[in-house]
Amino acid sequence: MVEHNWAGNVVYGAARFHQPASVAEVQSVVSASAKVRAVGSRHSFNTIADTTGDQISLAALPRVVEIDAAAHTVAIDGGVKYGELATHLHERGWALANLASLPHISVAGACATGTHGSGAGNGNLATAVEAMEIVTATGDLVVVSRDDDAQLVDAMTVGFGAFGIVTSLTLAIEPTFDVRQYVYEHLPMSTAIEQLDEIMADGYSVSLFTSWRRDEIEQLWVKQRATSDDGDAGGADARFGATPATRNLHPIAELPAEPCTDQMGVPGPWHERLPHFRMGFTPSSGDELQSELFVGAADAPAAIRTLVELHDVLAPVLKISEVRAVAADTLWLSPCFQRDCIALHFTWIPAWAEVKPVVAIVESALASFAPRPHWGKLSTLDGTTIRSRFERLDAFEQLLKEWDPTGKFRNAFLDQVLI
Repeated sequence: MVEHNWAGNVVYGAARFHQPASVAEVQSVVSASAKVRAVGSRHSFNTIADTTGDQISLAALPRVVEIDAAAHTVAIDGGVKYGELATHLHERGWALANLASLPHISVAGACATGTHGSGAGNGNLATAVEAMEIVTATGDLVVVSRDDDAQLVDAMTVGFGAFGIVTSLTLAIEPTFDVRQYVYEHLPMSTAIEQLDEIMADGYSVSLFTSWRRDEIEQLWVKQRATSDDGDAGGADARFGATPATRNLHPIAELPAEPCTDQMGVPGPWHERLPHFRMGFTPSSGDELQSELFVGAADAPAAIRTLVELHDVLAPVLKISEVRAVAADTLWLSPCFQRDCIALHFTWIPAWAEVKPVVAIVESALASFAPRPHWGKLSTLDGTTIRSRFERLDAFEQLLKEWDPTGKFRNAFLDQVLI
């Protein structure tokens, strides 16, 4: 059976594919392998999970969700997806601080690639990691935790699976909460640029959906934490010159909204509003490609102006773009390391030959802002350029040599982009 990623644009080259049913089986595969990589929910659009040796999926591991109410943490297995975890947590009165737009992705894979949601005060999903259990190159099981060595956790959390197979994570949690989601249409582009900081701070999680037209941002999505006495929270009013939607919308307005989480200010649990899409719906597959760049928040207005100027170049291959805020963090290879960021996400048509030169044009046009790429998306940036934008990369590589001296977990992606 040929294994491939979610979008179908990457066919994996692994000689053998494994779905171990226990951590001991993971250790056995790793011990016997010369080259090995973990694959999560396969939502990465590049070859970060590929290998010529053994590829391991942790989806068959027994589900583990152990809540420590006193510590405000949850310990989970390495194969669980956010949708599964979120439902379990909410039923027991707990929540994660944030979620990505899709709940279908694996927790371990999302953290390893620096995947994020939105919110000026919210870090990426990996910032919730308090500890990791890892099967190392020797097959040993090792735990790293913030209690013992916070710097080591900062170094390894966004680690692409390069240190080993993550069989368990411990995440910070908080009491469950409700969210109201409002969608607005026709936000003036000039307002979006001039008041970007205010717009991004206007909700707990905020997203702009745009095709980079000169006149407007097509949709503004605002997710607000709800309380029992907030009424309708003023959601029916116009916002920043944008008008309230009169029906649920898909980010691509011409598509049906059924797969999307409820809007119109109807309150609901955090895990049914923070993602854009419902867990119960299978997301589209094979009909899109994605790339994403992170610029410093201070540079974002100028970066947006640059992309507006590129509208005619983007339009033939662009489905939609999303603009989100992500808070600074201390994770060495996070795209938001030590700087508040605006994430510029692009959903493209599924034709890399046509899309690739446009991605290169975007990356070149934004080069003066030193944007950092999303580790799970497509990019044409060379390794030298990427290395210049991640200041802890040298220290990361030194640590990697200590943990994996023979390069068991390395692959072509890591060799080309990092080392």
